[in-house]
Amino acid sequence: MFRNLFRAGAAAALLALVAAPAPAQNLTGAGATFPYPIYSKWFDVYRQKTGVQINYQSIGSGAGIQQVKAGTVDFGASDAALSNERLRELPRRILHFPTVAGAVALAYNLPGLQRPLQLTPELVAGIYLGRITTWNDRRIAAANPGVSLPAAPILAVHRADGSGTTNIFTGYLSAVSAEWRGVAGANTSVSWPSGVGGKGNEGVTGLVRQTPGALGYVELAYAKQNALPVARVRNQAGRFVAPSLASTTAAVAGAAAALAKDVRTPIVNAPGPDAYPISGLTFLLVYQDSKDPVRARALAGFIAWAMREGQALVEPLDYARLPDAVIKANEAALRTLTANGKPVFVGR
Repeated sequence: MFRNLFRAGAAAALLALVAAPAPAQNLTGAGATFPYPIYSKWFDVYRQKTGVQINYQSIGSGAGIQQVKAGTVDFGASDAALSNERLRELPRRILHFPTVAGAVALAYNLPGLQRPLQLTPELVAGIYLGRITTWNDRRIAAANPGVSLPAAPILAVHRADGSGTTNIFTGYLSAVSAEWRGVAGANTSVSWPSGVGGKGNEGVTGLVRQTPGALGYVELAYAKQNALPVARVRNQAGRFVAPSLASTTAAVAGAAAALAKDVRTPIVNAPGPDAYPISGLTFLLVYQDSKDPVRARALAGFIAWAMREGQALVEPLDYARLPDAVIKANEAALRTLTANGKPVFVGR
């Protein structure tokens, strides 16, 4: 669907940006749990190739934003892009580097259900608003004809911590439900009308796995790793679509033109018959100007690698590669990185 991200000319141009190989460094980052499976893979592979050790705390986007604001990490990680207002709260200019796209899946625990659960936008909003409370509700039955649903209570599980996954999910709810938009809105942390909270994607996954009748939103890799079934969600085109690599890629493709103008553009409820509607990009948050040239060069080298070789590793973990338009935006941002006012990169 996208043009080859690894065309020889583009790869050579990006490689030429690096002034010199950085000596082995220990870098620190903190934030989103949503991309943790792919970040773990990336950091391990990159350490083996370069000796650069990247220590990452998977503590949620909200906490990651706070740590980068405090200057206690080399980079933050967030599934929630910072608004212009929030950017003004930071001590120096921050750059957003999208890394991958992923799907926020609605995992459920309904023993004995023989067919995949289907949910409309109205049902998802109604469940999390506390308006739909049992699995055999006639509205759920209408979306699942021929399926026998239990007369069991629904336990809606959400994140208890500040979370970019929550920002994607509540951004979706705000896009499809005026009532949700008025009651809770979209943010990394909201006042939930109902349900129980779990810490991190890991915590939500654990609660769903342990509790019959539970429904919770998690990054797709967490549901797959725990063998949890996930719902098909009706998209903007009216089709029930399962979260997958292909449907996430379709969502990114639908938003590619807007992303070329601003990488912070949300991609929830994207157009297209194959698009999964609860999809989002995840970002590294990096200060444009660093105080340590060696560490800055090491971090920039990792980001450059992630835009090239690193993209080849994302699909086995059910993340979608970045489109060319976003790769180009990241390349342009890399060229602006400085340390104490001096460029981190030289060359073309």
